[in-house]
Amino acid sequence: MEKGDTITFPFGKGEKEGIVYQVFPTTVYIKADFPKHKGKIIKRSIMDVQPTKEGKKIKEEKKKGTKKKEANIKAKQKTKAPKETRKKGKSVKKSTP
Repeated sequence: MEKGDTITFPFGKGEKEGIVYQVFPTTVYIKADFPKHKGKIIKRSIMDVQPTKEGKKIKEEKKKGTKKKEANIKAKQKTKAPKETRKKGKSVKKSTP
């Protein structure tokens, strides 16, 4: 998919035809003509427009990113546990005169 290609995309209950205006890694901007608005630019995800080739690449990239995020979350959870116990101890000391 490149700038200037003519494609069909889902719109409402049917499909509409338009020209690719801009392409980004996850989204596509399509220029389409409507009865009362000529040259309207519509934003769609690549998965909606062309779910075969680009969609698989995006899914693989997301899977790689989630493994890193899971590792970061686990590391943060390990460091948070000792801080919580310290706060409880301090609050107990403040409440006793």
